[in-house]
Amino acid sequence: MQRSHEDVLNICSAACLRVVVTLHSTTEDSLVLHILERPAVTFPRLSLTPCSTLNPTGSPYNMPSLSEFQDGWRVWDLITLGMIPPSLLHSKPIDLRHKPLFYLGHLPTFLNLLMTAHLKERPVEPVRFTMIFERGIDPHVDDPEYCHSHSEVPEKDEDWPVLGEVLAYRDRVRERLMRLYEELGKGERTLTRRLARTLMMVLEHDGFHVETLLYILIQRAGNGMLPPPGFAIPPWKHLAAQWDATPAPATPCATLGPCTLTMGHDDQEPDDILPDFTNAVEGHEFGWDNESPKRTVAVGKFNVSWRPITNSEFLDFWRGAGKDCVGLPPSWVLGPEGEVQVRTLYGSVPMDVARRWPVLTAYDDLAAYAASKGGRIPTEPELRLFLDTYQVGYEEGANTGFRNWHPMPATAGGEKNDGRGSNGGVWEWTSTLFDKHEGFAGTAIFPGYSSDFYDTKHQVVLGASYATIPRLGDRRTVRNFYQHNYPYPWVGARVAYDC
Repeated sequence: MQRSHEDVLNICSAACLRVVVTLHSTTEDSLVLHILERPAVTFPRLSLTPCSTLNPTGSPYNMPSLSEFQDGWRVWDLITLGMIPPSLLHSKPIDLRHKPLFYLGHLPTFLNLLMTAHLKERPVEPVRFTMIFERGIDPHVDDPEYCHSHSEVPEKDEDWPVLGEVLAYRDRVRERLMRLYEELGKGERTLTRRLARTLMMVLEHDGFHVETLLYILIQRAGNGMLPPPGFAIPPWKHLAAQWDATPAPATPCATLGPCTLTMGHDDQEPDDILPDFTNAVEGHEFGWDNESPKRTVAVGKFNVSWRPITNSEFLDFWRGAGKDCVGLPPSWVLGPEGEVQVRTLYGSVPMDVARRWPVLTAYDDLAAYAASKGGRIPTEPELRLFLDTYQVGYEEGANTGFRNWHPMPATAGGEKNDGRGSNGGVWEWTSTLFDKHEGFAGTAIFPGYSSDFYDTKHQVVLGASYATIPRLGDRRTVRNFYQHNYPYPWVGARVAYDC
């Protein structure tokens, strides 16, 4: 029986295996050889979320299980202990972000502070860590002196806690969380919606910061940062040959609309403390404050490219019409002979290898590219409609959840599966400013999570990258956000056209 590639990916993930490369016979169409490895980490399919007394329905967006935390800890420890040599702990690959050592202390501190607030207990020691590692920075790109409230960190390297202290603190905080799950399992502590939401925030906050740390570190790939241990180096030349042989869509664009689109879900945090909802956890879908409430919007008719702008397409623009208005994307690097290469966590690769991958750069630069083609970046409702219609999820083969540690060519718009496919494993910019919407109620558990960035500087970003955990990547209501001129995150864009 011949299995689809998606079936193979899911069978492998269930067995904690990973497909390194797939080889097709040149003489027999049905003969396929998959080269597998047992990597250091894998993520299970969301449909296999284990049921427990804490989450009897097995809903993937409900109360996170302890095993979900442990999956996240494995990938976090692989990155922080396996990819960051001591010489990089106090470096700043990106000036607008903290040094890597901050993030090693930030994740346990976020958990420590939220557990402390909810359980009304003393924080895990040392208490001074809760001040150093409480909150990171996101200064305005064009005015770095302007920044929201954040931790005051030591100015000198020698004044920071040493790595061993931070890791011991991390372990104590994790042990407190494990005791909490034990207490809930034994009925010694009551599970409330407020507690379930708090744990969801911790888990997903960790997931977001996995990407943050990686897009910081990739700026030193091949120059200090180590490749992901326990994962084979991709056979770039063979993969590139397969990607180049894959046919493009028969048409450049999909046409969508007009329609009425439902956005968001009903998950208002203030409801948690109302008598009717205090203990109503089972079956509930949790999210962040900006995902709620459910609302409808009208979407007009428009055309949109099947696939995001590629590295090769943007390279032509950068060398031609855009040479005076866009700079070199930070996802690229100039090689020894001045040739453009593309950064990966394994080191830079030739443009010939990555030319079909989505290009990763600032909204402003991609908007300039779109304008040069007579188009624009799609609005949030337009992109949401496209993703709802054509984007596949993790267990349908999307390049998310660390199935690969690099982007891949997008596959939407092909002949199979009614045009549905992956966008290659990147977030996508929208032209919609990140701002309040009707019914928005800001979080009190993580004050300012969204509202601190209602500053006309941030754009709504949708989708998921190859380093997005499946829980975040597959929940359609998730809305990310970055400054329009911030070029480092793993965000691409597609071009939309008015009809």
